[in-house]
Amino acid sequence: MFESLTDRFDQIFTRLRSKGRLGDAEIDAVLREIRVALLEADVSLEVVRSLVEAIRARATGAELSKSLTPAQQVIKIVNEELTEVLGGIGFRLSYASRPPTVVLLAGLQGAGKTTAAAKLARHFKQQGRHPLLVGADLQRPAAVEQLRILGRDVGAAVFSEPTDPVEVARRGVAEAVRVGRDVVIVDSAGRLAIDEELMDEVRRVADAIEPHYTFFVVDAMTGQDAVRTARAFHETLELDGVILTKLDGDARGGAALSVARVVGKPIAFVSTGERPDDFEAFHPDRMASRILGMGDVLTLIERAEREYDQGVAEQAVERLRAGKFTLEDFHDQLQQVKRMGPLSGIIGMLPGLPKELRNAEIDERDLARVEAIIRSMTPAERDDPSLINGSRRQRVALGSGTTPSDVNNLLRQFKEMQKVMRSGLMATALGRGGGGRRAKKKGGRAGAPKGARPAR
Repeated sequence: MFESLTDRFDQIFTRLRSKGRLGDAEIDAVLREIRVALLEADVSLEVVRSLVEAIRARATGAELSKSLTPAQQVIKIVNEELTEVLGGIGFRLSYASRPPTVVLLAGLQGAGKTTAAAKLARHFKQQGRHPLLVGADLQRPAAVEQLRILGRDVGAAVFSEPTDPVEVARRGVAEAVRVGRDVVIVDSAGRLAIDEELMDEVRRVADAIEPHYTFFVVDAMTGQDAVRTARAFHETLELDGVILTKLDGDARGGAALSVARVVGKPIAFVSTGERPDDFEAFHPDRMASRILGMGDVLTLIERAEREYDQGVAEQAVERLRAGKFTLEDFHDQLQQVKRMGPLSGIIGMLPGLPKELRNAEIDERDLARVEAIIRSMTPAERDDPSLINGSRRQRVALGSGTTPSDVNNLLRQFKEMQKVMRSGLMATALGRGGGGRRAKKKGGRAGAPKGARPAR
């Protein structure tokens, strides 16, 4: 997501860092480039104007930090103003003191409301809640059936009836009370375009269930149409927030940069892929950092903590320390990484990566080939790859649908990786204990900090 905008900012900031002094002329030139970059990313013109003027007011004023170069200061200002455009403070959802908490999803047909409803239910389940999905979209054929299938996938119950959307929504909330569900997510009907019938129906649904939160669901790839549609729904429903879908499919990102400012309501959640777990709370500061190519370490850590099996990780560390990290362990770690999402998304969250690596084409099929090769080995071969001779190599290649050359490449790369891991562990051991032992030989703890113990 935001690849084109990130690349443009990368080019702008690279030229900016090469300048020792920034006068009004240099700042004007930078702002012109930022303006063009934002417009090309399909950001709303009014948002572009307000953002550029906010940056200009701060960059040409007395806001210069002694600890930063002028270029660093401008980058800092852009980051902060971009965060403000995206909503400033992240959306905070609080649950009703008297359950259930009722959430209404509204938007046009094709925006991804039904999928977003299921993903939101999964999000609530991860928070320890017990959601009920209500299928009130009786307009689109098979919408309720789609919701039932998605509900099974995420482990959430679904309620619907072939009657009237308003009545379905009302009875769905009553059903949640009856069975003790503490969150209700109502999937309302959409249309291909805004019309009076759509607005009247969704207004009546809202009046019937009095939702605690009304989220406008919008496809991030619709660009400027997202802003116009959001305005129309907000005038009808008084939105509480926005859910952006298909954010992974939009290289520009203009909708994300426009909707929050134009509507005056925060982006609450974003859908970043097709999997049920490709859904996350939206953090304006983190997204601004990603847009500016600064990575998003906090989201990466949270995803790792959520998806990574702690037992598997600890076992791998212990085996690595013992010098016994095998292809079986490597295969286990690949499985863990895959659970965190596409590699391209993970790489995009790492800070400080060069543009070439950040934009590198990553073929997920390469991982599948690596897994197939390892699975085609015997347990003994995974434990000791040196056993793999010519005939075994041929057998592994045939079993994995690859070539002997592919097997050779994997074995060579794994051997190099083992060397790097061992050298890293050696450096860590020397850093922790080598200095202490040397100091002791030269006369005890001379030069050691007060209270420090010699390394053992």
